[in-house]
Amino acid sequence: MDAFDGVSWERVVAAAVVMVVALVIAVVLRLLTGRLLSRAGDTRWAWDDLAARLVRDLAVPVAVLGGAWIAANVLELRRGTLDVSARVLTATTILVVSLALARLIAGVVGSVASARQGVAANVTIFANITRVVVMGLGVLVMLQSLGISISPLLGALGVGGLAVALALQDTLANLFAGVHVLASKTIEPGDYIKLSTGQEGYVVDINWRNTSIRTLSDNIEVIPNARFSDSILTNYHRPAQDMSLLIQASVAYESDLEHVEKVVVEVGEQVMNEVEGGVKEAEPLVRFHTFAESGIGFTVILRTGEFGDQFRIKHEFVKRLHRRFGEEGIQIPYPRRQLILPAAPGAADLDGAAVPRPAP
Repeated sequence: MDAFDGVSWERVVAAAVVMVVALVIAVVLRLLTGRLLSRAGDTRWAWDDLAARLVRDLAVPVAVLGGAWIAANVLELRRGTLDVSARVLTATTILVVSLALARLIAGVVGSVASARQGVAANVTIFANITRVVVMGLGVLVMLQSLGISISPLLGALGVGGLAVALALQDTLANLFAGVHVLASKTIEPGDYIKLSTGQEGYVVDINWRNTSIRTLSDNIEVIPNARFSDSILTNYHRPAQDMSLLIQASVAYESDLEHVEKVVVEVGEQVMNEVEGGVKEAEPLVRFHTFAESGIGFTVILRTGEFGDQFRIKHEFVKRLHRRFGEEGIQIPYPRRQLILPAAPGAADLDGAAVPRPAP
């Protein structure tokens, strides 16, 4: 209580009034920034959301810390006590500002990544790295403001960092593998990929440790980045998102192939123009290729907007082609087998003649 010796009750009351006013201002700023953030969320721009969130994060702490500093000066504390209070308030302010800046810069990094990689992008690895770096710098500045020398701390971190690196080899391998995958732009969130190990689906997120893939059955598969970067993969969204769809079919040998090709192309054009996911400007192609046992095989080549659209396109095309073949009288051949059995001695053949017995 020596720090408060000689402090009059009038100054204590005045300091209390200052703190109450600071709290009222903090509450008012909290409400105003909440409305500002709500207004910013109604716009398409991401930058106003980040700016409004920064103001919201700093409004209340800065108001309270400013009120505390004014109250400390109103109390006219002793010089040593006032210096300690100033250092503590300064360190707290630096920590609060560091937290707000880390959140802001991480949001900026996320917005830039989303703008470059599409609205489906969700890359947390860069945001997390940025957040850790900004917070680390903020902590060092805070310690420096408290009068703690950071040079020995940096030396200890250098030695300790080597031990941590050895202990966290797998974690660091996953971290750098994730950064390498994103930097090489082999894949990006939203791409449909298939790994040589059998996993396939849409890339949802690449964080500091693993990559998340959403399968067509809406399940999430989590793969460590180190294993992911070493796998052979097929990216169905590279070099372009649209892709060719090959559908196999066949017709009877008696069919007019020119007429079959015309009918198939007409059905393909209808599907491309009417079904969601079809590429309207793409021309359906028909390629006959095989004299099969029961008919002539051919391949229909259609174009889909992306990998997930192929199932809807194939479904509609098969239905419409089957109906159109029925209307045009084009036969889809069934498998045929002709069995020739040896006739028993003395039995009649198909013409009614007796089969001669073998000579003794």
